[in-house]
Amino acid sequence: MTLLDKDGVSLTVDDAVATVTLTNPAKRNAQSPALWRALAEAGSLLPGSVRVVVLRAEGVSFSAGLDRQAFTPEGFDGEPSFPEMARRPDAELDGIIAAYQDAFTWWRRNDIVSIAAVQGHAIGAGFQLALACDLRVCAEDAQFAMRETSLGLVPDLTGTHPLVGLVGYARALEICATGRSVRAEEAERTGLANLVVPAAELDGAVQDLAAALLAAPRDAVVETKALLRGAADRTYDEQRAAERAAQARRIRDLAGVAE
Repeated sequence: MTLLDKDGVSLTVDDAVATVTLTNPAKRNAQSPALWRALAEAGSLLPGSVRVVVLRAEGVSFSAGLDRQAFTPEGFDGEPSFPEMARRPDAELDGIIAAYQDAFTWWRRNDIVSIAAVQGHAIGAGFQLALACDLRVCAEDAQFAMRETSLGLVPDLTGTHPLVGLVGYARALEICATGRSVRAEEAERTGLANLVVPAAELDGAVQDLAAALLAAPRDAVVETKALLRGAADRTYDEQRAAERAAQARRIRDLAGVAE
């Protein structure tokens, strides 16, 4: 069932699995504010039955990053250009960027597990979109790069937090400050990629992972994801308490005495 098809984004749902596809291979799935709004809308349209969301892209590249039209004086039609944004008051400029970030935030909701299927280039905003997902399965030709600093900018689409969490501060700084490419083998070795497979096997590997995630009861996965996501912000004893509370809910639910 297709729920959305606009501005380079489609959303289809098949039972408990939703698939979000970037559909502009001619431009290597370059990103724009319109695409970001479509991604945010896709998140809002997910039926409650969905447990796994797969993010994939048509063509040879996952996403080449921000469309270079953004760097022209006129920018995108109907959107504030960079010079126009620079003249906006602080609160207004902050609100514009926050709206762009909405496309990248919903993928880590506790009620779903998101998987990015990455082939070819994932550059800048493309890298950050892959980082927005819980898990990443990569083709052997996948290459990640954070090129924002070379343009005088910073990664501002929620990618810095998960990147540091995955590879550590020192490697994240090196990747972002140099803008170098991270190839699939390094991505898997450093924890950036969960799995690397030949390009021809990418879709099948993602389907197998989705099936494995669906095999466990939904509520147990939701509680476990919430525990793991919050672990970094809790002390050891706070995490122990969170585990006890979550397990108590599961025991009562399984026993049929949940409140």
